[in-house]
Amino acid sequence: MRIIILGAGTVGSWVAETFCKEHDVTVVDTDLESVREMDSSDVQVLEGSVCDPAVLFASHISNMELCIAVTGDDATNILAASMAKHMGVPTVIARVQNPILLDTTTFDCLETFKLDRLISLESLTAEHLATKIRTPTSEFIEHIAQGSIKAIEVEISGKNRMIGKSIEESGLPEGVHIGLIRRKNAETGQRETPRIAVADDVLCDGDKITLIGDDERVDELIDEIYKKRKNKHVVIAGGGRVGQCLAKILEAGPFNVCLIEKNEAKVLELANKLNGVEVVHGDATTNKTLVALRIETADFFVACIGDEENNIMACVEVDYIFNKTDNVVREDRRVMCVIHRKDYSDIVKKLGIDETVSPRTAMKDEVHKYVGDSAVRYSQRISSSDISVYEILIEEDAPAIEHVLTNLDLPVGRWRAATLTHNGTVRVPRPDDHFEAGDYIVALIHDDAVDEVIKMFTGTGR
Repeated sequence: MRIIILGAGTVGSWVAETFCKEHDVTVVDTDLESVREMDSSDVQVLEGSVCDPAVLFASHISNMELCIAVTGDDATNILAASMAKHMGVPTVIARVQNPILLDTTTFDCLETFKLDRLISLESLTAEHLATKIRTPTSEFIEHIAQGSIKAIEVEISGKNRMIGKSIEESGLPEGVHIGLIRRKNAETGQRETPRIAVADDVLCDGDKITLIGDDERVDELIDEIYKKRKNKHVVIAGGGRVGQCLAKILEAGPFNVCLIEKNEAKVLELANKLNGVEVVHGDATTNKTLVALRIETADFFVACIGDEENNIMACVEVDYIFNKTDNVVREDRRVMCVIHRKDYSDIVKKLGIDETVSPRTAMKDEVHKYVGDSAVRYSQRISSSDISVYEILIEEDAPAIEHVLTNLDLPVGRWRAATLTHNGTVRVPRPDDHFEAGDYIVALIHDDAVDEVIKMFTGTGR
């Protein structure tokens, strides 16, 4: 695949190094030193402004299949990615740091500038952390369709109203459906590999189901499923972008959230922004602050201070307090840490830190979804299964255009439509939906049905 990366800073270099071995990668940047450092046989480099049409033409932008704008300036990234789109690049991604740019209710940057994806490293990192907190046993979590649709695995048990009913009868909220089921084997007690759900599947106690739908509605259903569990106590160290975003996500759910911020002036600002969060002034790397907050009562501690050494120090201190105060080891308690450096990942596991999240890894995983067939905008394997998530551009000669969804001649149980994007609107598909060229469909597909499904929506196989 031909990929152009606009910006040779830390993120751009990381993405280039990740993909240059298997793809044709070109990097553009005004910083001559950064360009020289990246100059190798594996990466084509070009010095110049990423918003200069002459520079973009010189990079053969019209031949590129994917553009990723990752300079340090939001406006530059949006403009450069938009220019690349208008110059013929089919898929463009722009990195942004200001969270307001991700809010389509304020202003829809994607539609206005014809972008395919806005990526915030801070938001991605916070979402990964939130997922580990909201559903610690979840084995699959994904944001699809430009981040507006969520797919997340939850376990149903006890007296849940859906148990004993078919999926069709389960009373799912409008705009939410079940994509996958993972069931325990009755003889071995081991969890089976996921399978694609069908309407007459009867849900059983202990099933893990993957809910797909609108972000807020999925979260509401998750909260309903877990409503009888006591609110978890989450302590977040650091009021930077990641900490704020994580607190914002969790404050809407069944969590008691406390955020520790060292900068006294910033504490009041955060308290005004985060109405459902307790914001306290203190240094989370010190035993004095942690003891004063009774950290031993926390279910989750998340260090996202912004400095790796301080993150690690805070986590080690918390783990020491946990071990000192616990008579019995609590397996449901987690110490979590944001780590940027790859060489720290193995070390922290030896220090009592249960989970680490890397913004770089989150970025790499996000970009990787868009690396592939031109008709397939992205794909991602679901762990421990023979099923992947695909986003497919519906083309003019696609057989699917002649039918409604329920009448497509495709194998039952081997694929399931997750979302449909039509005229910029993303939603869960209905059985009577018609398809048009230019629509996008996100589907869960078994490996043995991939070619058949893609051909139905594109007119050609892979």
